[in-house]
Amino acid sequence: MRCVDLFSGCGGLSLGFQNKGFDVVGAFENWQIAVDCYKENFDHPVYNVDLSDTDTAIKAISALKPDIIVGGPPCQDYSSAGKRIEASRASLTEDYATIVTSIKPPFFVMENVDQARKSQAYAKARKTFKEAGYGLTEIVLDASLCGAPQKRKRFICFGKLGADDNFALEEFTRRLSKKPTTIRDYYGDSLGFEHYYRHPRNYNRRAVFSIDEPAPTMRGVNRPVPKGYKGHPKDTCPVSDDLHALTTLDRALIQTFPKDFKWIGSKTDMEQMIGNAVPVKLAEYVAETVLNIEKSGTNEAQQNTLF
Repeated sequence: MRCVDLFSGCGGLSLGFQNKGFDVVGAFENWQIAVDCYKENFDHPVYNVDLSDTDTAIKAISALKPDIIVGGPPCQDYSSAGKRIEASRASLTEDYATIVTSIKPPFFVMENVDQARKSQAYAKARKTFKEAGYGLTEIVLDASLCGAPQKRKRFICFGKLGADDNFALEEFTRRLSKKPTTIRDYYGDSLGFEHYYRHPRNYNRRAVFSIDEPAPTMRGVNRPVPKGYKGHPKDTCPVSDDLHALTTLDRALIQTFPKDFKWIGSKTDMEQMIGNAVPVKLAEYVAETVLNIEKSGTNEAQQNTLF
């Protein structure tokens, strides 16, 4: 299946779909550092295009003849890490819907933070998808139940032309793990630490975690252990001078990027790209769901021609 990734960032979604055998023929992103990072890691082209200019975007994407469009419109305007208000960038969700429904590939996948499903922007996008004839399966997936060692919840809207709503719900849920994936499950002892510091949003929350649990969500910021941090009752070990603080590479690995993935830009840029990315293993899980649905549709069509 020919796949195009919109709002691709550094390529977490692209890599997951590529790993599952999709032919990713192009990616579109409007942040130059992310475009440059993407170029370092993929052979297919990535274009720096403002996707809010939907007419230009539709022409460029149509030329690639996608069977599926995937993407995650920027979500900071209604993420839990932000102010939970919808601002101008939330309209990119509507632009994504306009692009998809103008090109009308057989399938599309849109991912976002779980709060996005309750937003006005998504309500408008959903109406656009339905009016264009897409059946929608909408689900919030926990990455730790999809093979990634991180408790990160993402909203997935999977659309198929001419299908009933919830056509893929069973396919999404039947393969979920019975237990969350821990860092030790995924990496064993190879990372070289047992406990680590991850800076909390506020000091009412704990900041020290064990590799025997899924990591908390990797955000776009990363800080060393502050001198004023006194610890939290739920920390998995006491704060000490040798407490490991997550490095940029640690965070990329927890996002299930491979060790040989090439990161460029400033530390701040890299942290932001990593925090924004879809965990590669979560992307693989979604990609496998798409493949299974596509194959079941093909088998059904073949049976219909036999009888």
